[in-house]
Order: sequence, then structure tokens, then C-alpha cells
Amino acid sequence: MSHFFTSPVGKKFIMSITGIFLMLFLIVHLSVNSLLMVGSDAFNSAAHFMVTNPFIRILEPILALGFIIHIIYSAYLTLQNQRYRPVRYKKVDRWGSTTWPSRNMFILGVLILIFLVIHLSNFYWKVRFGHLDTVMVEGTEMENLYGLVSGLFINWWWYDVIYILGALFLGLHLSHGFWAAFQSLGWDNDLWRIRLKRIAYVFAVIMGVGFASIPVYFLITSG
Repeated sequence: MSHFFTSPVGKKFIMSITGIFLMLFLIVHLSVNSLLMVGSDAFNSAAHFMVTNPFIRILEPILALGFIIHIIYSAYLTLQNQRYRPVRYKKVDRWGSTTWPSRNMFILGVLILIFLVIHLSNFYWKVRFGHLDTVMVEGTEMENLYGLVSGLFINWWWYDVIYILGALFLGLHLSHGFWAAFQSLGWDNDLWRIRLKRIAYVFAVIMGVGFASIPVYFLITSG
């Protein structure tokens, strides 16, 4: 069994499973964050549910672990490939057969990681270890996360730019990562490869545009 995780198939399996976990997390994360454009009560209620629900509290560290494994393992595989291929092979018709995101997944991953560090330092760290004002929503006292998030988007235009770029990098990363994850799990015949690529582009656009629309909304409404 130990040889499986060091084999080419095992390596792809780990990257695929952790990638799928992250995509599920992104769906939930975008669903909650989109409520920022609905109103403070809607977002605060959803955020309060995510923080207090026992299932979510158990799932959160599992997703975090999957995310960490995905980053570390992708970096390990990239460095390992470079080690065993110190001189690049001559590329034949590479530009016509592959996409830019597929050739630069590691670079996109690093850019997304940089964005996440900035994002977590401004939101997650303050939520977990800072002191936030509280509000009453339908008789329940909860932290005013809407005030924290909207305040940052409204008062710091440069963060809006960073967030939009992060959403763009994420969309590009997903445009290849989505279908590649399922292909590595066996959905690799010609018919499903075409279907998965089409679904991947739709999913990437939804995620990229969805996350980017949030700072754009605050830029427009606060102007």
C-alpha cells in the first residue's frame, strides 16, 4: 500500500482527491460570501451558522488538512520533476495541444497561495483571534462579520484589486484542475474528457466571476 502513494498513479490520486475537497469547499465558500451582496443580516446569519454548526466545525480542519496536503504535495511533485528533468525536452506542438493554465499550474498555485495568506491575515485571523463588534439578528447575538468584510472592501481599494486578481488566478487554475482531477480518477475516455473540459470551463467562470463580483459590488455601491 505504501508503494501506491509513491507511484505515478498514487501521486495523481492524492492530488485529485485533495483538489476535489477544495472545490467542494469553494462552492460552499462562494455560496456564503455571495450573501454579502444580499445584506448584512443574511451574511451574518450564514457566517454565524458556519462558525457554530458542529458538523462544519469538524469538517473545517479536514478541509484545511486537505488544502495543506494539496499545496505541499504539488510543490513536492514540481520540484521532483525538475530534479529528474534538469534539461527540458524539446517541445513539439505544445502550444497547440495544451492550454496556458495547464502549463503553469504551479505558478498559479503559488499566486493563489500568496493571495490566501493576505486573505487569511485580514479575515480569518481577526475572526479567530480578534475582537469583533456584535449585532442582533432575529433575536440572536452574533459577531458582525459583515462589518469586517464590507469595511475592508469599501475602505481599501487596493485590497479589492488583490481579491479580483486572486479570483482570476483561481478561475484559471480550476479551468485545468477540475477536469484533470476527475481524469486522474479514471474518467479519461475521449467522450468524458470533452465533457469534463466543458464543465471545467463553466465551473471556473462561475468561481472566478463569482468571487470577483463581491469586491466589484462594493466598489460600485460605495462609490
